[in-house]
Amino acid sequence: MATAANLGFPRIGGDRELKKATEGFWRGDVSAEELSRTASDLRLAAWRAQMAAGIEHIPSNDFSLYDHMLDTTALVGAIPARYAWKGGELQLDRYFAMARGSQTEELDVPAMEMTKWFDTNYHYIVPELAEDQAFRITTSKPFDHYAEASAAGVDTVPVLPGPVSFLLLSKGAGAGDASLHRLLEPLVDVYVEVIGRLVEAGADWIQLDEPCFVQDRNPAEREALERAYGRLVATGSGARLLIQTYFEHVGDAYRTLTGLPVDGIGLDFVRGRRHHLELLDEHGFPGDKVLRVGIVDGRNVWINDLERSLELLERVSAIVDPSRVQVSPSCSLMHVPLDASRETDLDSELRSWLAFAHQKLAEVEILTRGLNEGRQAIAEELESNHRALDSRDGSTRTRKPEVRRRMEGLDPDRASRPVGYDERKPVQRRRLGLSDLPTTVIGSFPQTAEVRKQRRAFRAGETDRDDYESFLEKEIDRCVSTQEQVGLDVLVHGEFERNDMVEYFGELMEGYAFTRYGWVQSYGSRYVKPPILYGDIHRPGPITVRWWSYAASCSERPVKGMLTGPVTMLQWSFVRDDQPRSATCYQLALAVQDEVEDLQDAGAPVIQVDEPALREGLPLREEDRDDYLRWAVNAFRVATGTARPETQVHTHMCYSNFNDIIEHIARMDADVLLIENARSDEKLLEVFRDFDYDRDIGPGVYDIHSPRVPRAEEMADHIRDSLTVLPADRVWVNPDCGLKTRRWEEVVPALANMVEAARTVRTELAGGAERAS
Repeated sequence: MATAANLGFPRIGGDRELKKATEGFWRGDVSAEELSRTASDLRLAAWRAQMAAGIEHIPSNDFSLYDHMLDTTALVGAIPARYAWKGGELQLDRYFAMARGSQTEELDVPAMEMTKWFDTNYHYIVPELAEDQAFRITTSKPFDHYAEASAAGVDTVPVLPGPVSFLLLSKGAGAGDASLHRLLEPLVDVYVEVIGRLVEAGADWIQLDEPCFVQDRNPAEREALERAYGRLVATGSGARLLIQTYFEHVGDAYRTLTGLPVDGIGLDFVRGRRHHLELLDEHGFPGDKVLRVGIVDGRNVWINDLERSLELLERVSAIVDPSRVQVSPSCSLMHVPLDASRETDLDSELRSWLAFAHQKLAEVEILTRGLNEGRQAIAEELESNHRALDSRDGSTRTRKPEVRRRMEGLDPDRASRPVGYDERKPVQRRRLGLSDLPTTVIGSFPQTAEVRKQRRAFRAGETDRDDYESFLEKEIDRCVSTQEQVGLDVLVHGEFERNDMVEYFGELMEGYAFTRYGWVQSYGSRYVKPPILYGDIHRPGPITVRWWSYAASCSERPVKGMLTGPVTMLQWSFVRDDQPRSATCYQLALAVQDEVEDLQDAGAPVIQVDEPALREGLPLREEDRDDYLRWAVNAFRVATGTARPETQVHTHMCYSNFNDIIEHIARMDADVLLIENARSDEKLLEVFRDFDYDRDIGPGVYDIHSPRVPRAEEMADHIRDSLTVLPADRVWVNPDCGLKTRRWEEVVPALANMVEAARTVRTELAGGAERAS
């Protein structure tokens, strides 16, 4: 008989209990004991929900206070020296300092680097490995969580990032190919100890995630996988090990994975459906292993086509004995919201199309039962599923004739600005009148408790529009005045009207739906509520002109219009799966294009079209990348192609390694590229040594994801580093990202220090020029 399994569950709670407890702990309002109780309650609720849904293989250690990769860094003792860890159990203050930085008398350090988790909108804390890195167990988290579940009567499968993927996802002198030779064995020795302790505690199955092997991997990396698992199994712990992959097909790694001396392999049959079926047909599957079939989409919110999934499971079961099949989601369910049944504000038809984590567990159970007992056993569920699918397929709400007509006349490959950059730059410099090293910010300013309170009151009908807009104008007044006082050159309005950079625009476009409780974790305590993009996109009218115009009236300095780009609107939404993503992205691009035209007609001299998710959307397999980059870049060009020569177009990218796509970024034809840099040890700058990027660039000079206020001299050093690879007349000075999550008391001194740093370096440049003359 096939069994039902799960890979991971949302951590955050139905009402964001983890966020409230964690942020309370950081403020000093919640004790460590209270935080621990909240976390324990959330874990217990998750385990019980999975048991109630009929899941037989329930994960533990998938919960984290901040990030599972950070947890593993702590588990194996890979704690960078700057955090002054003195051995023993890693305490919460040091753990959170690694994630967020710290600025106390005892410890003044920046955070570890954070970057995207594969092609998702989740961010992980990147392990830093020294060349002589030593490993040893320094936390008891996986053992504590397993014991906690056992005490509650729940038999769980402990989940750990696998040792090879852990090394491949790390940075530092000890990372890279060399680590697979020098550090793999000592790291695996710690994993041996961890697994041994879990087995002693009663664990039968242990899940080791190796998602790096859905990417293109060289023979040395596949050989490292063989060495690692050969050593793990050779220790004779008695554990049954399952290697879990997700987000794509495993390609050339299939034969390596199936040849390992482990007890099970997990494959993604949602994104890797065709390839994995071909691999099964061509190579078969070992008779002594379990195949975990990831057939329910763990990354999107649409209901499963149960009939189609059952057909796939039956096809797999013709190759793999059903008793060795586990039915599961395609990846951890942490990437989807918790429960669609709570979304009673959505109409019943649209809600019938949706499946969140609880509904996806039910789909796993239904499919497992259907495979074991036949279609008749799930006839009622199949009929209900057919009705919902037919409703969606035949709905007129998903297609707009006027949008379809406009798309028919679009040739994205020919989209471009009216004149080239060399002609645009002098026109823009004359219009803006800026010195070298101009200062700006990325867009948002702190969303205080009062801002959120006023927004809630307006949405609830407790405040009328005039009063709400008067409040927003006062916030913009304050924001513009603050920017002028600290000395910024190009200002923003602060985005106080926006709850989220995607949701705000989506609410004012047709084709989007919005949830009340649909939160997912982006990083740490930063949760987002992605809109649901269910139909053709149409912008009924101007969205941002009202607020840009007011901000511009408050200052003589240039004020940026702030827009979210089409690729990011796509990537940070739950996207319809009934047409190509490229088609949906072009619809979004046309809506953004209309907004660009309205802003420049209103007089905006600078328009920023943010694309932080461009790199995130890059397919994990090399073979799929060219097509994605073609339409993603074309979508940006469609969105900005009607900007006049005198309109300076900025774009912003954060927490992505884009060195391998820099030529495509150049093809976007933005006038100014603002990038994350401060938290990456300047490594993002290295690409500009080799690639002749001839546009203006703003490498971020301070990390806004940390509450720490960097000193002016630190930021001056970042600027000086930029000037080693870029000429001064092409460098902008700015933070890494928007300031929405920070407090005013952090932002104001940080921006003042940033402006001071820019002035210091300008003075140094002027002095150097005088001496040279």
